[in-house]
Amino acid sequence: MTTPQDQLGPDDAAHSNDSTTVKAITADVRLDLAFPTLSEEMVQRLQSYGREEIVPEYTTLYTLGDRDTDMFVVLDGGIEILLPSLNGVHKAFALHRKNHFSGEFSLLNSQRAVTEARTTVESRLLRISRKELRLLMRAEGDIANIIVSAAIWRRIGINAEASSGIVLRGCAGDADLMHLQRFFVRNYYPHRTEEITHNDSSLKGQSASALPAVVLPDGRTLIRPTVMDLADELGITEMPDPNTTYDVAVVGGGPSGLAAAVYAASEGLSTIVIEGTAPGGQAGTSSKIENYLGFPTGVSGAQLASRGHLQALKFGVHFAISRNIISAQQVDGVHRLTLAGGTNVCCRSVVVASGAQYRRLSVKNHSEFENRGVYYAATAMESLLCREREIIVVGGGNSAGQAAVFMAGFAKHVHHIIRGHSLENTMSQYLISRIDSSPHITLYTDSEIETLKGDLALECVTWTNRQTGETITKPVTSVFVMIGAEPNSGWLFGTVKLDKKGFVLTGNEVGFEGTPYATSVPGLYAVGDVRANSVKRVASAVGEGSVVISDIHRYLSDHRNRFAVQPDSALEAIRIANARLTC
Repeated sequence: MTTPQDQLGPDDAAHSNDSTTVKAITADVRLDLAFPTLSEEMVQRLQSYGREEIVPEYTTLYTLGDRDTDMFVVLDGGIEILLPSLNGVHKAFALHRKNHFSGEFSLLNSQRAVTEARTTVESRLLRISRKELRLLMRAEGDIANIIVSAAIWRRIGINAEASSGIVLRGCAGDADLMHLQRFFVRNYYPHRTEEITHNDSSLKGQSASALPAVVLPDGRTLIRPTVMDLADELGITEMPDPNTTYDVAVVGGGPSGLAAAVYAASEGLSTIVIEGTAPGGQAGTSSKIENYLGFPTGVSGAQLASRGHLQALKFGVHFAISRNIISAQQVDGVHRLTLAGGTNVCCRSVVVASGAQYRRLSVKNHSEFENRGVYYAATAMESLLCREREIIVVGGGNSAGQAAVFMAGFAKHVHHIIRGHSLENTMSQYLISRIDSSPHITLYTDSEIETLKGDLALECVTWTNRQTGETITKPVTSVFVMIGAEPNSGWLFGTVKLDKKGFVLTGNEVGFEGTPYATSVPGLYAVGDVRANSVKRVASAVGEGSVVISDIHRYLSDHRNRFAVQPDSALEAIRIANARLTC
């Protein structure tokens, strides 16, 4: 979310805008998309979704940390949007006037608000509740597009206000600091990073072991928080409703999971996505994908993920962020998914889209340098570490090729190491051609990394050619590892049939002909990289995620019919199953 010009914004979302409504934006924000003026006809249509209120001046409509805030349309008067500041003084961000509406990214989900809204004068407002907003987003497509576009562009502007909000403090090069930075960036959460050195006077006697730390707007400091604790504290966590049995639970927020969620929700199925860190999956770590249909100039994995995330939110998908799944159980046709912390999700069907992760280097001390020189993502954030330095990319697949080409634009030189004899059988030809023609990339075939050396961070790497025995040592500070894939299927052991490598067996392999995504457990499907024999490509993952919903429709129909002939008895059976599962 750091490149506004690449963000989703419908062409028809722009209406006339008075730029004076913006009181403080330092980012390159599209003001016409961030602060559109609704037409009178649109406001008239919105009347049926809300209720008019006369609100006195200086009345707080919602404040920092509130969940499920209502949307307010200004009919007369004005609403001022304020940002938190560490000095306790709120900072003016924007002023909504006649036919403007309140809300930003948290309007699309159930996360806590990162701003405060209050009236500037006595105002006549149209209050639209979250329940009515969900109906509006389905029924009023043109207005929904404007709301989505404005919400995300406003968050971009808020993120650019580095003087406000959360401060992340840590030692430069610290693995835990980068881990938290990545969490903030991938969840589009406003923050500012203060990097300090181990001998920095700003530590003032504080041990470096107490870093990284997160300083909150109220002055409190979280010392070395986990992602789960941080998400809970900031309200990024969106916990599932314990009283709801969802039609579809999607495990994993990568391309296949997001596609499944978009198609399920757009077809009227109540849908929840369970994601441990942030939407995007392994594809979210790709620097640029140029062979995905519809993006002739390419699209980064992060951009593709953010757009899929927004589409899902637009259709009402619920996201359970920052919680990994622990186990799955089925009783009387209802699945119970147990999340970290003991929370349960009940659902009628499950789409396993938990994907895969890159394998680790077969070097004894590789773990010492993870996020201190060894990385498994090649995005704009990592590119900052590589300017005018020699780096290494390991792997012969498309992701490794994309990383090598992307990083060649920043690094002094890219050493591309593969175990095979060539790239011909594992990489797309357009990437091979770019690697061959780049003077900033050298390909080393039949080679493997032997040693990693460094004190606080990676400083030196040695690799060997297995055919010639030649050994090369270079002063490399960053190694990007993109070798093979290991399925994220540990939570399924003992539940469904897996192959020897841990990938989920589906379709004919488990006796389900004609349903290629069905697993050995009825109502539980697998798509994308976690599925055995799947094509490890983004386009394939998106296709599987969308197609599987037709199988789920058929399953849900048969599932309800098995309970009883009468339609209502199916719902009663589900309630009985819920009670047995004690959800």
